[in-house]
Amino acid sequence: MERFNQTIEELYQEMIQTGSQQIPCRELRDQGMALFREKGIPHGKMEKWRHKAIDTLLVKPDQPFRPYRIQTEPSPYQPIDQVFKCEIKNIGTISYHLLNGWYVHQNKPLDVWENGVIVGSIIAAYQQFPELVKKYFNQLDPEKQDGLIALNQALFTDGVFIYVPDNVVVETPIQIVSLVDTLQKLMIQHHHLVIVGKNSQLSLVHCNDSVHEENSFINNILEINLEANAQLHYYKMENKDAQSILVNNTFVNQAADSRFTSNMITFNCGYVRNSLEVHLNEEGADANLYGLYLVDRKQYIDNQVNIVHHVPHCTSNQIYKGIADDEAGANFSGHIYVAKDAQQTAAYQINRNIALTDEAKITTRPFLEIYADDVKCSHGATIGQLDENAMFYLRTRGICLRNARMLLMFAFANEIANLVLIEKLRERLNDMIKRRLSGELTICDQCMMNCADKENLIYDIDTTRLRS
Repeated sequence: MERFNQTIEELYQEMIQTGSQQIPCRELRDQGMALFREKGIPHGKMEKWRHKAIDTLLVKPDQPFRPYRIQTEPSPYQPIDQVFKCEIKNIGTISYHLLNGWYVHQNKPLDVWENGVIVGSIIAAYQQFPELVKKYFNQLDPEKQDGLIALNQALFTDGVFIYVPDNVVVETPIQIVSLVDTLQKLMIQHHHLVIVGKNSQLSLVHCNDSVHEENSFINNILEINLEANAQLHYYKMENKDAQSILVNNTFVNQAADSRFTSNMITFNCGYVRNSLEVHLNEEGADANLYGLYLVDRKQYIDNQVNIVHHVPHCTSNQIYKGIADDEAGANFSGHIYVAKDAQQTAAYQINRNIALTDEAKITTRPFLEIYADDVKCSHGATIGQLDENAMFYLRTRGICLRNARMLLMFAFANEIANLVLIEKLRERLNDMIKRRLSGELTICDQCMMNCADKENLIYDIDTTRLRS
């Protein structure tokens, strides 16, 4: 990793010599860089990275080394619709955009609504509302950070800041679209911050997408703070090119009686790692975490979920499901921690997986760490193939093998999509799941139709007849 680390040193010097160091201060970047020098890029000898370490992806021994670059200043403004057309469109959201690491929405750094909601660039928010941002920004324990989190602190360029004041219900969902549009080998470091005040509600859709298929390394941090009785529904959609490396670190802090619901859906990416850490800090907090991942070819998805019950009378629920085809890989690691004084905790965890080939590799590690004695906690994990009895039932009804596989996989995946509360988004996701499964996650060589061009096949699924 010596060449990669040297590149990071060069990029760091480049960042601190530009105007990018103003947020939040040079001292924070220096601290991040010092921590990165100490910890470095995670490797396969670390427990949380042993299934597929990222160091071998950033520097490939069998290929010439091409250093990553950082776009240290935003591109000249242009309307985002000239660059990108969203696959999940017309879902009734208010969209805000980032391009190549920078906030670019309508060439306007901050949007302040009449009800006090603030949405915009984290840089602009720090400059205009410094006391508000400082209170919540980068509230991470350095001792528990890995090298990638430290790297983000040292080199991040921009991010989205969302603030919902007390007693405000945001009726229309907010959508963040993070785009990569470059022919360079780009490194992108976003740091987002979301604050939902007391008795307030927000729905947030966050999408990662690519315009050009070029090697990129995206290393994101999202900090979420929910005050008493706040509600946040967070939907993370990932549809990246096969050359991309995408790492998401999400940290959630919940106050009393707050409710956090997340739904992370991955359609495409070369390598994705979703790390979600939720802290239930005050009584009555509730967290519901859902995920769906569909991978094929040589794609890899790693979901790391960590829920910490600090106090009594809190609940958490996890359901993650995945399908792996070809030589793809998937890993799920779920950790539920219940502190000694967190009595009457209810915590549940389920991870279900389908491997469509012998070459597909899926690992799962549910883990409970409980120090209280008055709790209701359970976990379960399965890795299997499509149900043979269900397949036989469909085949006896005249449905070809390909379509039978499609129906069963869609019913399996549809459970997670149906947990999305935004109706138009749920409809678009169901459609994308059908397209993803019919186009890339099944084979048609055994179908009775034996079509020559599977790219143009369309298999309609009547979802009203399916039960998950």
